[in-house]
Amino acid sequence: MRRAIKIFKLFVFALLMLPMALGPVSNAVDASTSRIEVLHVEGTIVPVVSDYINRGIRQAEEENASACIIELNTPGGLLGSTEKIVGTIMNADVPIVVFVAPKGAWAASAGTFITLSAHVAAMTPGTTIGAAHPVSGGGEEIPEDQMKKITEFSAKWMKTIAQERGRNMEEAELAVTGSKSFTDVDALELNLIDLRADNLEDLISKINGTKVTLASGKEVTIDTTSYGMEENEMNAIERFLLTISDPNIAYILMTLATIGLITEISNPGMIFPGVAGGISLLLAFYSLGVLNAYWGGVALILLGIGLLITELFTSSFGLLTGGGVIALVMGSLVLFSHSPGIEINRGLIAGVTAVIAAFCIFAVGAIIRGQKRRKATGAEGMVGEVAITRTPLDPEGKVLAEGELWSAITDGERIEPREEVIITRIEELRLRVKRKSKEEKSKKGAD
Repeated sequence: MRRAIKIFKLFVFALLMLPMALGPVSNAVDASTSRIEVLHVEGTIVPVVSDYINRGIRQAEEENASACIIELNTPGGLLGSTEKIVGTIMNADVPIVVFVAPKGAWAASAGTFITLSAHVAAMTPGTTIGAAHPVSGGGEEIPEDQMKKITEFSAKWMKTIAQERGRNMEEAELAVTGSKSFTDVDALELNLIDLRADNLEDLISKINGTKVTLASGKEVTIDTTSYGMEENEMNAIERFLLTISDPNIAYILMTLATIGLITEISNPGMIFPGVAGGISLLLAFYSLGVLNAYWGGVALILLGIGLLITELFTSSFGLLTGGGVIALVMGSLVLFSHSPGIEINRGLIAGVTAVIAAFCIFAVGAIIRGQKRRKATGAEGMVGEVAITRTPLDPEGKVLAEGELWSAITDGERIEPREEVIITRIEELRLRVKRKSKEEKSKKGAD
């Protein structure tokens, strides 16, 4: 027994020492493999994108990555989110590489600031950057004084970024003041980017040995001789928030909210349209807040919805519907007038307005038709209705009316079972009926 215990102790000791014996070999393998963190940004630059990039860069720093690559394809976005992203990149403790890709991609407006702020800026053939001049998201004119201030600030900021990264300050400034755009070839020749690469693997190969200076003043060399690539994608919540942060999606959510609420108000008790409309409205308000929507535009849209709902309860001969549609269109056009680089597709505005108008016309028509129907309750409401004879009426018998058997009497000739009769009046608990005429039968057939 003692011998068995001794052998067991030796076995446990060997198991405990095994990881220690194998540890140095494992560490040597990890040390020889440089880590490359890859982030993917596609779409409008909004707060959730800023948070995603910040999270990715912080993770790259914690894991002592050799470099963090941001694959970028964006039409632009919000100035506040762009400032946060540029600040994170400029102060990163890991080399940041911004790669405008894939072919056909662009880094316009906010994307240009992000690209030029990187330690290494690269583009794939067939891509463009530039056109960073402030514009109104709704296509409206920005007041001259306000435009001058925004342009002057953006130009100086772009020039500062270019100077910090040793890029062509004059051409970078022209991207703002002259809305100038650059192809990948132009950008390389004018020293706005550092290199061109066909794909991610080609990029990683070309940045090997590149020396960069971090915000701390430390100079590091990017080593990708033997690397392990980590694709750091957005999580489910970030993807959802990015999806509803699209201006077109926000507008569609407002539309669904409008239709849902109008349906619930015109048909109380349906529940589902009201719940769906309420949720859509809350999500729409989140999106509009994130996208820095002009609340004057939101007020006009809500006014339009209010007028359309009022039409359901007021006989205005379409005046309220017309006013509601006009308010919807005006609100839609100015909704993102204070958010440069963000706009709603004009075709979507036209389509949504037409759908809402058609839906309201249908709802009003249904209400009018319902009001024209005869309103009768109790036994008196049975007068004029059709009943089916169950027994011969000669002159008394039984008829089926509204799913119930009634005693009935006829003033005319004998009526056989299973014939249709018209209820003419009610005498206590007995129905007075008459045979259905040929004219009434032919009228039913025509209906």
